[in-house]
Amino acid sequence: MTDKNQGDALSLYAEHTQNWVERVIMKYNICPFARREVERRSIRYIATDAKKMKRVLEALIKECQLLDADPEIEMTLFIIPKGFEGFYAYLDLVDLAERLLITEGYEGVYQLATFHPDYCFEGEPMEDPSNYTNRSPYPTLHIIREASMAQVLASYKNPEAIPERNIQFAQRRGSDFFEKILAGCMGK
Repeated sequence: MTDKNQGDALSLYAEHTQNWVERVIMKYNICPFARREVERRSIRYIATDAKKMKRVLEALIKECQLLDADPEIEMTLFIIPKGFEGFYAYLDLVDLAERLLITEGYEGVYQLATFHPDYCFEGEPMEDPSNYTNRSPYPTLHIIREASMAQVLASYKNPEAIPERNIQFAQRRGSDFFEKILAGCMGK
């Protein structure tokens, strides 16, 4: 694959993820804080070409450093389209990424939210619609500024009810509903 083709593919992954944020997360209020950042254009969508654990983690820390340097970027959706298609390999990556944030001094600065095409909550069957609250077009680590999140949560009434509300919404809509939207986000 040429550099241009690889760059085009990475841009396409970012575009699909942005479609998902706007057509699912924001439209159905899965994250009530997303609309503001979408409208402000303060979300960075970046896909990495890294496929190996070490390179992905190095790229993740570079992304944190970029956030350090640019306060106009509120958050990053760090897309990992290749190498972590399997959900359990992805969970291993998440575990190491969270430990790395601590090691690199980012504990309390950034937190990770996790999304994957095969996301499955512990104890739930794979086909359960509730899993779609964390299903995305590609394996993704959402890097969130903790100070901003704390500020938003302080002004939001009953934030601990958000996950349960989302699960109820997903149960009402069903898996087919979300499958069609995800396919549409990817131009299928």
